[in-house]
Formats: sequence, structure tokens, C-alpha cells
Amino acid sequence: MTTTLATPLDTAVVHGRRIPTGLFIGGEWRSADSTFAVVDPATGEQIATVADGGAHEAIAALDAAADVQDRWRHIAPRERADLFTRTHRLLLARADVFADVMTAESGKPLTESRAEFALSAEFFLWYTEQIAHLHGTWAPASHGGYRVITTHQPVGPALLITPWNFPMLMIARKAGAALAAGCPVIVKSAKETPLTCALFVETLREAGFPAGVVNLIHTTASAPVSAALMADERLRKISFTGSTGVGATLLEQAAPGIINTSMELGGDGPFIVLDDADVELAAQQAVVCKFRNAGQACVAANRIIVHSAVAAEFTARFVELARALNVGNGFEPGVDVGPIISERQRDTVVELVETLRATGAELLIGGSARPGPGFFFEPTVFRVTGRPAELCSRELFAPVATIYQVESTADAVAFANDTRYGLAAYVFTKNLSRAVAVGERLDFGMVGINRGIMADPAAAFGGVKASGLGREGGHDAIYDYLEAKYLAVTVDEEEGLS
Repeated sequence: MTTTLATPLDTAVVHGRRIPTGLFIGGEWRSADSTFAVVDPATGEQIATVADGGAHEAIAALDAAADVQDRWRHIAPRERADLFTRTHRLLLARADVFADVMTAESGKPLTESRAEFALSAEFFLWYTEQIAHLHGTWAPASHGGYRVITTHQPVGPALLITPWNFPMLMIARKAGAALAAGCPVIVKSAKETPLTCALFVETLREAGFPAGVVNLIHTTASAPVSAALMADERLRKISFTGSTGVGATLLEQAAPGIINTSMELGGDGPFIVLDDADVELAAQQAVVCKFRNAGQACVAANRIIVHSAVAAEFTARFVELARALNVGNGFEPGVDVGPIISERQRDTVVELVETLRATGAELLIGGSARPGPGFFFEPTVFRVTGRPAELCSRELFAPVATIYQVESTADAVAFANDTRYGLAAYVFTKNLSRAVAVGERLDFGMVGINRGIMADPAAAFGGVKASGLGREGGHDAIYDYLEAKYLAVTVDEEEGLS
């Protein structure tokens, strides 16, 4: 397959915003032999066509990244930070553009897109501030005679695979850390939301990032593209956000080349409401945690586990709040819940609801897809009796809430931990000591105490067990793209005395 330099026609106008639609390789926007459509899930209508890259283009992107690796890693910290600063300023100037594009291709309400953009820009600012503060260590050898010096160096070219549900946050969080560490990147966008990635990469280009440092591949052939890159010994890092199944496949592909991996995978978030919880706060936060992005989030409340002492009160209030949610096109004022990302995914939600009905779960509200245009599904709440095997340890990834009842704190913790996943959990209690004790017993990488949203640039985001490896955000993030390097330096202990 051949590629050519893109012409000015290789752009799309989305809500009045002109977005590049080509592949970005070696500092140039390029077209490809084929394209694919981007669909607005709120209308079902095509809003753009983008270049459909393959293994050939992916290797060309790796060529560009490998060629610039040595130069990029040796750019002085302040010079690299200056590039980040210029990018951050450009991002802020385009806040409305990013929000419009995200809503157009992902369907999320404009208020959520604006919030995602603000958090994404904060992540990029965080990395900007960390670049000049990457430090090593110095120590005398155990028995003297030399010094133990530990420094860090970039892992090397990194493949960043981003999901569709948070198209801006994921690329800013991954690329920010990798670039700050001195790694050139190949970004593979999600085919449902390539335009946000394109706008982000174009902003980096305009900020002055050297050719080859940032590369972007859109594709409908994710498996062969990833396989081609993973089989190339020049690729030294992969960061993936997506399903546990795909993550496991990528880990297998990474094994022969011993490729450094970061994986943020599936979730089965327990949302625990204890008997002394502030029920109103818990209900409000549960609605946000469950129905944000139409439930299409790996950290969403997956199992709402409520103590029997407050179950009736919590359920009544939660249902009341969920019933009041406004479903519609994300560009319309007052919309709380947008569409499901695609018709196929909406059909999956329909099947999920049928599975819940078959287990004997009690439908409290919702339960139906809405007629088109678009791929909408009503906010849905089930009360579940027992712990059906068909539901437990299954990521719902939908605007479907399931409420379970427990009789004790110990039962709540045991049920919460009875899953192969371990990404995010939530605990609501007025007792701080109890909150800490329960939080420490939960086998999850993150625990929200009396809050349903906890992503923050200063926090280490990630999970355990089948939910992933590594952390994004906080002081850990950049070091995920660095390797420790030990220098043993001989020192004449008497030299300074002569």
C-alpha cells in the first residue's frame, strides 16, 4: 500500500471545525488508499471519512519514530518543557473546538466533553511541570571504592492505543507522559473517534514538536497493525487502554520481544453504600458514577452494593435521580445522557437487559432502546436478588445499573472482591476510620471514598488483577516510560586528600 502527502482537501468540517483526516507520519499528513466513515452516534449520520492505514503505514510511522529517538531523548529538559508549554496554550485556546469534536464523534453531552477537555489539559500541564524534575540517585557502594549512580533513560519508541470512550483524555494522558520522558510515539486512534486524536496531534505539530516524534495511525485493521508493530524489535513500549481480552492478546505479542507494557483494562467497579452512609450523597454520586458517558466507562459503578439498613432509602432516591436524567443529542441544552457509541454496541446493551431479566432481576426503570435516529438507550435500573453468575465479574459498560443488598460490611467487602477485575471501587460511610479500613481490604488499584469520580493528574490511575499493569498520572506516569540505569563509578577515596 502506498501513501502520499495529503492535499488541503484531506480535512473534514465538523460543526464548523476543520480537522485533518489523514495519517500523520514523520511530520507530514498523508492520505491512504482507502478510507472509513466516522458516524455521529446521536444521528447515525456520517460526519467525516478518514484515512484507513495498514501495517505498511504503521511501520513507516515506527521508522520515523526510531529515526528521531536519539535526538528527542537528548533534547534538554527545559527545551522539551517549552514545547509542552506552547502546546498547553494552544490546547486552551481550542477548548471549544475539542469539545465540539468530541461530542460530534462520541455522542457524549457537551458538558461532559468540556469537562473531559479541562481534565486532559490539566494532565498535559502536569507533565509539563514534571519534565525538569526527573531525578536519579547517588550513593556510596556498600564496601566503598566506587559510587552507585542511578539515572533514567527513555524506553524508546512507544505505541499508544487509545479507546473511543474518552478520546481526548486517553491521548493526552498517554502521549503527555511518553513525550515528557523522551519517547517518540505512534498513536493508534479508535476508529469510532479518530478526529479528536487528529486535532490533538495537529496541535502538537503546530506547537513545534520535531518531525517523527509524534505519529498517528487511523485504521479499521487494528489487529494486523498492532501485530506488525509488536513484531518489530525497534518498538520498546506499548500502552493500551481497552478490554481485558485484547490486552491479553497484546501481552502475548509483547512477550517474544520483551516489550515494556502498560495496560489499563476492564473494570467491575463495586459501589459500596454502608449502613452509616450519607444516603443522599451516595445516591447522587452513584448516578454520576454509573451514567456518566452513558455508562461507557471502565471505572463506572458496575455493582451497587448496599447495606440492608439503607437499601430501601438509597434505592428509592437513586431511581428518582436516574429517572430525571435527560437523554438526547449531546449538543442540546440540558442533556445528561448521550447515545451508545454504535448500533452494534446498543444491540449489546439490549442483550444485557434480556440477560438481567432472565436471571429474575427486578426492573425498576428503563429497560428499552429508544427509536432512532441515533443509538439511544434509556437509563435503566435493576434490583438483583442473589449473585447470578451471569452478572458477577462482568463489565456492564452500559447505562444499566444493578443494585445488590448485603447484610454486613464484611459481606460487602467479600462480594466486592469476588471478581477477576481490580480497577476502581467506591465506599460511602461517614466514619473515616471505617473508610480507610474497608478501602485497604478492597483488591482494587483505586478506591473513591465518598466520591464517584477520582481521576486527577496527581493521582496514579490504574488497576490490579485482570484490570491491568502500570499507572497513568501522578509521579508514576512518566517513569512508566523510563528505564533505570545504573552507573558504577570508581572513586579513589584518597584522591581528595592529596
